[in-house]
Amino acid sequence: MKQPSEIRPAQGRLGVLLPGFGAVATTFVAGVEAARKGIAKPVGSLTQMATIRLGKRTDARTPFIKDFVSLAGLEDLVFGAWDPIPDDGYASAVNAGVLLPEHVEPIKDFLKSIKPMPAVFDPAYVKKLNGPNTKSGPTKKDLAEQLRADIRNFKSENGCDRLVMVWCGSTEVYVQAGPAHQTIEVFEKAMEENDASITPSMLYAYAAIMEGVPYANGAPNLSADFPALEQLAIEKGVPICGKDFKTGQTLMKTILAPGFKTRMLGLSGWFSTNILGNRDGEVLDDPESFKTKEVSKLGVLEHILQPEIYPDLYGNMYHKVRINYYPPRGDNKEGWDNIDIFGWMGYPMQIKVDFLCRDSILAAPIVLDLALFLDLASRAGMKGIQEWLSFYFKSPQTAPGLYPEHDIFIQHWKLKNTLRWMMGEEQITHLGVEYYE
Repeated sequence: MKQPSEIRPAQGRLGVLLPGFGAVATTFVAGVEAARKGIAKPVGSLTQMATIRLGKRTDARTPFIKDFVSLAGLEDLVFGAWDPIPDDGYASAVNAGVLLPEHVEPIKDFLKSIKPMPAVFDPAYVKKLNGPNTKSGPTKKDLAEQLRADIRNFKSENGCDRLVMVWCGSTEVYVQAGPAHQTIEVFEKAMEENDASITPSMLYAYAAIMEGVPYANGAPNLSADFPALEQLAIEKGVPICGKDFKTGQTLMKTILAPGFKTRMLGLSGWFSTNILGNRDGEVLDDPESFKTKEVSKLGVLEHILQPEIYPDLYGNMYHKVRINYYPPRGDNKEGWDNIDIFGWMGYPMQIKVDFLCRDSILAAPIVLDLALFLDLASRAGMKGIQEWLSFYFKSPQTAPGLYPEHDIFIQHWKLKNTLRWMMGEEQITHLGVEYYE
């Protein structure tokens, strides 16, 4: 790909549209407002907290990413949402129970001002949820057109110069790409015929791309990752990426597994179980939604460890994932891992990980970074799949036939090198021989 000849400046307001206004979305919105008011720091966000090295180590050039590339400022962000439950941002945040009152109450009026638009929602695809704040129409194509109208109205009413959309909704039932997903003509016909393989999240993705709005999928379900919408994104010049925010247990896997592989330590088995009690946990209590999540979580180790290349180390690896709905925990998920590894002469060893994490706290900065980076990509004229944003996902979207990179350290390197490339800076290889010549 040619280096961008020009990156349009991040002038004016950026609207961040959020399908799904539950724990993740309200925690994200509240955190941005808290940062704007100086109440809290945006910890976990690369766009706000990370630096990037430029040139040689001896050059001492390490600006913050937000000072190196043209990103929208937090003060320029405006938020819109859809949700089948009509609660405003304050009621939804209180109900989610992620944030303490001392963080919610000072921004109560701001949160109350964000009221979700009626959602495109069908309980057939998310069986454990329902709500009255929904759209109706004779066909799925009509529902998609209603979403497009919402997007245009939001942009006009809020004086936005640009928009991005980040799916923060629940995990839908497992759907594989089929005949209806191959071309945009067939896809639009399937929408008009209310084809069962067309899910609500696909309608949001279609609406966003048709309106020129960059789209990221934070859930593991099929949404924009099939030929019809991938091609449409290229034709419309829209950046897309996904899928499934990399937060708790999978975050730990993408940190630990590369370490085992780097040291050529073998892996006999990895048993993972989770307990969580938020809306996500309730949804995943349904076997069809869990299947979608399971596929997303299981692929990580196989891609990192490459058992086909290293059969002696990983050829007989056993990988099991469990998710259990446990209401008392709320959003405070516990991810427990038993890892059986082996070393020199095949001697066995064990590692136990008990990650008492806060799912939405880990997801919120991902939403922020994706919104700002997708907007940057759009202004740089980058279109279609943005694999450089794989860092944020459990199941990174890639070009057809290309396996995804799951190693978090390679993903991080790729992200920063893409920013350097965009700005005409030298790539960092870490070779370093010039220091010893």
